[in-house]
Parts: sequence; structure tokens; C-alpha cells
Amino acid sequence: MNAVQLVDVRVRLGATTIGPFALDVREREHVLIVGPSGSGKTTVLRAIAGLAPLASGTLDLFGERATEGPRQRIAPERRRIGFLFQGGALWPHMSARKQIGFVLAHAGCPSDQREQRTLELLEWVELPGFAERMPATLSGGEAQRLALARALAVEPKLLLLDEPLGPLDFELRDALLAKLGELQQRLGLTVVHVTHAPNEARAIASRIVRIRAGRIEGEERT
Repeated sequence: MNAVQLVDVRVRLGATTIGPFALDVREREHVLIVGPSGSGKTTVLRAIAGLAPLASGTLDLFGERATEGPRQRIAPERRRIGFLFQGGALWPHMSARKQIGFVLAHAGCPSDQREQRTLELLEWVELPGFAERMPATLSGGEAQRLALARALAVEPKLLLLDEPLGPLDFELRDALLAKLGELQQRLGLTVVHVTHAPNEARAIASRIVRIRAGRIEGEERT
């Protein structure tokens, strides 16, 4: 089954319309979308998540119509999508515990299970004992792992990654890539990952899609 299917999708950004996009992502695939800055990579992710309204075209998620033109048939909060934003986008006034707990609460996790679930998620990303840490006290790698734990708190079937390795040095990039690969296998995730660096995640990606000037130009298997 396709996890994601974009058909003739155009997205309007102010006075500009980008697209059309046509993209199929199979369940449990890790698809890397590469292209220069401003090519439309992040817009594709935002369209999938329901954060960028479509001007035309359709989006199906796991065989169900999620968006048809400007009409959203599945609201963004009901799509079971984890989104790791560029730079992590942690809330600066919240501890690690509160970052994850906030998402768990909105995902409907019972209050008596949130503490255990929070500690479990921190263990998954190798941040045990970090529950009370504030974002300003974390290294770049720690902050990205916390952001990943927060993205996984919704128990997603689909994980969207927006330049997740950009602020990290090479050693930390390798460590986070290894963790992403491990969690994808453990949780059975489908991953759509955008970057401007073609070799960034080639080792764990199953397919590379190239985009330029708002159009998908081609793809290759890894």
C-alpha cells in the first residue's frame, strides 16, 4: 500500500503557485527529497502534513483521501504524522518532560500513562535522565534527539523530516542517522526526509527524489 500519494498537487504560496507534484511513497519506505534551497522541498512536507493548503490536486494517506484541492478531509491533527522541523523548533520555556507531555496530552494519551511514556521516549533517543533539562542547556545533538522524541509522541505511522541534520557536525549526523534508521525499523515507520545535501542520508534511504523550481525532476533507487 502507498503511505503517501500526491497526484497533480499544486500549492499556492502568496502570489506564487508551485507544482505540480506527483509522488508515491510506499509503507515503510525512507524517501529522501533533495534539491537546492527554495526548490519546494519543505512545501511538499507541509502539504502532506496539512499545513500548506493545496490549490489543486489530491493527497491520499494510507489509502484514505486526506486532501482534495483546498478541502481537507482529514484535519492535520488527525493524520498521525510526526514532524521533525528544521532546527528542532523546541519550545524554549518547556523542559524535556513538558515538551513531550504536551504532545502526548493533545494526542489523547491518558494522564496516568504520560510520565511512563515520556521516560520511554527519552530512552528511545538515548536521553535518559534528561526529563528536567531545558532546551538552552542541550547540545545540538541532544536538542535534535529531544525534538525527535517529541515527534514520535503522537505514535506516528508517517515521520516527516525537514533538514534534521543541518545544525549538526559530521559525528553527530552519523549518530542521529543511525538512531533514525533503528527507530524506523523498530516502529515500522514510513519516512519522508528533505535535504539540500544529496548524500546526507543515502545510507538509510530507499529512494531519492530530486526537486527543482517546484517540480519533481526524477528519482533513483539507493
